[in-house]
Amino acid sequence: MTAGHYRIRTLSAAALAGALLWLATACDAEGSTSSKAAQGRHGARSEGSSRWREPDSYAYTLTSTTQVLAGTFRVEVRGGTATKVAGLDADSRRQVREGHVEVPTLGQLLAKLEHARGADAHTARAEYAADGHPTLIKLDWDANTVDDEALYVISGYEER
Repeated sequence: MTAGHYRIRTLSAAALAGALLWLATACDAEGSTSSKAAQGRHGARSEGSSRWREPDSYAYTLTSTTQVLAGTFRVEVRGGTATKVAGLDADSRRQVREGHVEVPTLGQLLAKLEHARGADAHTARAEYAADGHPTLIKLDWDANTVDDEALYVISGYEER
């Protein structure tokens, strides 16, 4: 009888451990991305970015919180290049004035997002407007690394 109880307890413990392991991998931290999980959590990925094509000429406002690019910028893009960048707050005006700013186009931001997804970054998430252009891109390369996060909020988008 004791051996039978021991075997049942062992099987129950193994089943519980297996269920917890499955749950831990299925319910990872917010935005964590294994390639397949990223596609499932980011349904807008194929819905938004795949149907939107970067136009030759457009403008948008970018609010960025990264180590390299911080502040709010109004950006004009022509031919896949940011041709005019204006700082809209103290941080961004300083960066533009000092010439230390390289503001990405929406196409470059989407390429950065896809690179992060391909590199299995901890977080690589995007949100899209009804027309498919990105409105938010959130990146975190490593959950345990400080200062590698990036948040890009896109607003005021208009084709020209």
